Amino acid sequence: MMKEKSLLKSLLVLSLFASSALAIEVNIKAGLPYVDINVDGKPFRIQRIQDTKHKLTNSYSKTSRPAPPFSIQPFQPIKGIKTVSELDVIDFLKNRVSKNQGILLDARMPKWNRAGTIPASTNIPFSILASKNGNNPYIEKIFGLLGVEKKGTSWNFDKAQMLLVFDNGPWCQQGVRAMQNLVKLGYPKSKMLYYRGGMQFWQILGLSTIIPK
Repeated sequence: MMKEKSLLKSLLVLSLFASSALAIEVNIKAGLPYVDINVDGKPFRIQRIQDTKHKLTNSYSKTSRPAPPFSIQPFQPIKGIKTVSELDVIDFLKNRVSKNQGILLDARMPKWNRAGTIPASTNIPFSILASKNGNNPYIEKIFGLLGVEKKGTSWNFDKAQMLLVFDNGPWCQQGVRAMQNLVKLGYPKSKMLYYRGGMQFWQILGLSTIIPK
């Protein structure tokens, strides 16, 4: 009798799990309804909005902005830095950020970040990475966060984190300027990736966002 109850319980759990999986209509891709990650003890779920009639009502629904400064960015604005897609961002979160082997860098100014960002990202505004004549009191602290070590008067990038940089989207310069500033400081291009779609494409696809605390 006990074995039968245990079997029934197991079947019920499997049935509920199957029903839950079938309830996901808008998948990230075939066979992948969502991705769960854990960063610094905090759980995050990356999933698309399930309402197939949902439309954006925020500023990312806007098609046109004065250009310059909001000019369309090249697909690969900096030679040597690879441009990636939403699937690559999700893979980066799962296989690098959650394992402390990479940082998803939101290069936007704080007011943009506070309005919503990609889960598990780190906000380092492009402007704070600017360095005039090599002098910037914040760089040592920021580089420490990125795994860059001080070596005399220079920097050792051997243990530097892999970065995936994003901003508002193809019309935004903030991510590109952040990468330009990092390159000027010596950060290896081989340790940077660029998500050109940014927050606009991320939200157009209905992917999870958070309001940072």
